[in-house]
Amino acid sequence: MTETPPAAPRVTVVMPAWDEEDCIGAVLDELAEAFAGADRFEILCIDDGSTDATAARIRERMARYPWLRLVAHRRRSGKSAGLRTGAEWARGAWIVTMDADGQNVGTDIRALADRVAGLEARPSPLIAGIRTARQDTLSRRVASKIANPIRQWALGDACPDSGCGVKAYRRDAFLRLPVFEGMHRFLPPLFNLYGHPLELQPIGHRPRHGGASKYTNWRRALVGIVDLLGVLWLRRRTAVAEADPGPEGQPAGTWVNTHDPY
Repeated sequence: MTETPPAAPRVTVVMPAWDEEDCIGAVLDELAEAFAGADRFEILCIDDGSTDATAARIRERMARYPWLRLVAHRRRSGKSAGLRTGAEWARGAWIVTMDADGQNVGTDIRALADRVAGLEARPSPLIAGIRTARQDTLSRRVASKIANPIRQWALGDACPDSGCGVKAYRRDAFLRLPVFEGMHRFLPPLFNLYGHPLELQPIGHRPRHGGASKYTNWRRALVGIVDLLGVLWLRRRTAVAEADPGPEGQPAGTWVNTHDPY
């Protein structure tokens, strides 16, 4: 008798991690509790070239949790690259992203996964987490309060907390986006550029379980200015061409880059 292969997951939780040995085990244990009784999901950790025992902590949990998978970068490549790798290796049609530092709440991730598991809306939305009672340092909260209005003004970005790592989107929609380091900070305007509406979902937020933040406010600000200019250029160079849907029901619009390579 031939066994029926297990059904593919509907949702893949993608978690990039870099040097998070102090946090990652507790985060995965909390997710195991939050997803108890759930089916057709997987959690995919992307070890971004960690120099500590992050990968070892994940492998320890893989022996315990059959829904857990690990993909490791040979060298550090950045969070955007981690999200891209996660999308390429994910088996779910929907992706929910989160951070590996323990600041996100496991039950919020489960709620978001349940929300999108059967969602067939076209065009599919980007659902962005909005952190309530944010538990970051005062300097980081102040930096965000300065940066977010500037981004909203420049990009028409309706997301008040674009730096939040918790988001949900269709895998195929994400893989059509342009790839560049820092793109994870601009997902709302990028998804909007390609015709996907934005939805917001309040989520909890906590202090780190351990370890240290990988960014400084000054570095984030300087890189953010350059990236903002790049996204503004990309918006000017991208246009939509209306087309009738084909016999298989393809989308009614095809996005093209207006740059003439010749």
